[in-house]
Amino acid sequence: MSDASFLTLDKLSLAYGKTIAVKDLDLEVRKGELLALLGPSGCGKTTTMRSIAGLMNPVSGRIRLDGSDITRVSANKRAVGLVFQSYALFPHLSVFDNVAFGLKLKGMRGAELDAKVSAGLKSVGLSAFASRKTPELSGGQQQRVALARSMVMEPKVLLLDEPLSNLDARLRLEMRTELQRVQKESGVTMIFVTHDQVEALALADRIVVMKGGAIEQIGTPQEIYNHPVSSFVADFVGFENIFAVRDGKLVTSGGDISLRDELPVAEGLAWRPRAVTMGSGPLTGVVRGVSFAGGTREYVLESRLGVIKAEVDAALPAHGLGAEIAFDLPVADAAPLQRFG
Repeated sequence: MSDASFLTLDKLSLAYGKTIAVKDLDLEVRKGELLALLGPSGCGKTTTMRSIAGLMNPVSGRIRLDGSDITRVSANKRAVGLVFQSYALFPHLSVFDNVAFGLKLKGMRGAELDAKVSAGLKSVGLSAFASRKTPELSGGQQQRVALARSMVMEPKVLLLDEPLSNLDARLRLEMRTELQRVQKESGVTMIFVTHDQVEALALADRIVVMKGGAIEQIGTPQEIYNHPVSSFVADFVGFENIFAVRDGKLVTSGGDISLRDELPVAEGLAWRPRAVTMGSGPLTGVVRGVSFAGGTREYVLESRLGVIKAEVDAALPAHGLGAEIAFDLPVADAAPLQRFG
């Protein structure tokens, strides 16, 4: 068995009653990989995670882990850990006892238990907090307790449901680093579910973008960010100027429009705001919105192409509302899309 097939989902279909949530999903997760399931609410990412954890049975298909078929294996026998979005800690127990809880259920006691829990707390930097109750901890510390509780069970796969969503911006940055450190040091295969593209890009080795219960694109963060295959993925990762292409022209609400340069063969083209050239070019737009964003200034332009969003260096002269500005969409800076819609 290769590392590429450490965890395999084969033609997996999942449903809630008669409603199909995931259909014929194929996915291979590598051993020791940090994988993100990324997508909006209702795309099937959490449902997929729940099936891997054993919390719901597939309508059809198989789940294989480390060479064994676990499709119908009960959740407590899968060697799969799960960190819930709410952390699901016991407020009346100490940090030590929260981490020890699963080990005690397995019959571990005495010095072996103490050593195991102590090592788990050390791995997440909480050795000094062992005697505290969990309500006395910050959100980031509570998440570390939940992470340690799962890690001491030595899962083959660790699942995390929206792991950073309950934290403020500063703590999210800290916990990204912490999750990466723990995952790399332990070597555990980790899958996390998120709707936050920044979180997925910052953390994952690979990203699985999901839409409507199916996989829209799989790739490294760089591949997803720079080379989206569809208008859906482009929109999800920050391409705000997206057009269908027909007969070498951009399709707009005002008709099909030619650009200065020849368009590549594609169903669509997408430009990030910073790829828009402002101040020169064959197109014109009227400034309908402008906002200062620190190092950059963001513009909303009304043009014959429709609304165009542009981003330029804040050191450049500002343009006020109502100003008419020349601009260009350089084809060389566009991402060609294989699928539109």
